[in-house]
Amino acid sequence: MASALPVSLEDIRAAARRIDGRIVQTPMVRSASLSEIAGVPVWLKLEHHQTTGSFKLRGATNAVLSLSSAQRARGVVAASTGNHGRALAHAAKAQGAVATICMSRLVPENKVAEIRRLGADVRIVGRSQDEAQQEVNRLVREEGLVMVPPFDNPDIVAGQGTLGLEIIDALPEAAIVLVPLSGGGLAAGVAAAVKGVSPKVRVIGLTMEQGAAMKASLDAGRPVQVEEKPSLADSLGGGIGLDNRVTFAMCRALLDDVILLTEAEIAAGMRHAYACESEVVEGAGAVGIAALLAGKIRSGGPVVAILSGRNVDMEQHLRVINGEGAAFGEDHP
Repeated sequence: MASALPVSLEDIRAAARRIDGRIVQTPMVRSASLSEIAGVPVWLKLEHHQTTGSFKLRGATNAVLSLSSAQRARGVVAASTGNHGRALAHAAKAQGAVATICMSRLVPENKVAEIRRLGADVRIVGRSQDEAQQEVNRLVREEGLVMVPPFDNPDIVAGQGTLGLEIIDALPEAAIVLVPLSGGGLAAGVAAAVKGVSPKVRVIGLTMEQGAAMKASLDAGRPVQVEEKPSLADSLGGGIGLDNRVTFAMCRALLDDVILLTEAEIAAGMRHAYACESEVVEGAGAVGIAALLAGKIRSGGPVVAILSGRNVDMEQHLRVINGEGAAFGEDHP
């Protein structure tokens, strides 16, 4: 692993020590059904069992604990598609700080309501993550709030990387780790941790076909903007930032592949998680299962799929499980 990358294995180990006792070390279980389908052992990292329902609590907790008491007193602010906002609201509240979360109108109402319940000040701005980020920038500039970005931040990446340490500790013989890919905080952190301990493990990023900003940026060789579109994997939406300083370089250096999934494939992943694994996961959390079901993963050894979040609108989940207009772009009854 390149030593010049913004987040090192030691940074991730330090984050693990810092957040110990403040997050859940989530279970990893073997899936009999997916192992049979894939022809190799498949393990599911149940990160959707995390306290706030997604992996985001790791990075948010590490970032908040890394701030000075004076910075925390000023209040923290972030743009979010839901899960980072929920995590930051929880982490800030635990340290007696106030969180302001800026979100676009595309964020599902269930996620907005939960963030408000945690005591955060919620601002709904525009129809994209980029527009929400503009409001964050204004609050930092005019009101002195401290920005805690959802992914492009070394403390966030190091916190998310603790998930990779848990995976490789539990299954040193893993051949492939499947990780949901959006802005790259989770993928960069997990890849740095996994490859830092076991360089031969392949780490594959998974995202939706519609509006996959990191994939488009990696293909272009630089951060680019993409049009955001509704998706069952709404947590994977949003840009990576044209001035990306951390995650683009790390994903470019560390990811072995990026695989795109259709809405129908994501829906099938959600259905399988529910029917065969007895797990409720949001679309973004089902992409690993979806890729295995679609035959898009070939491995000669054990595979780990990260189930990254459970914060799905339950009415939408019910429609998907029942196969009713299961994917965006299909006809809804």
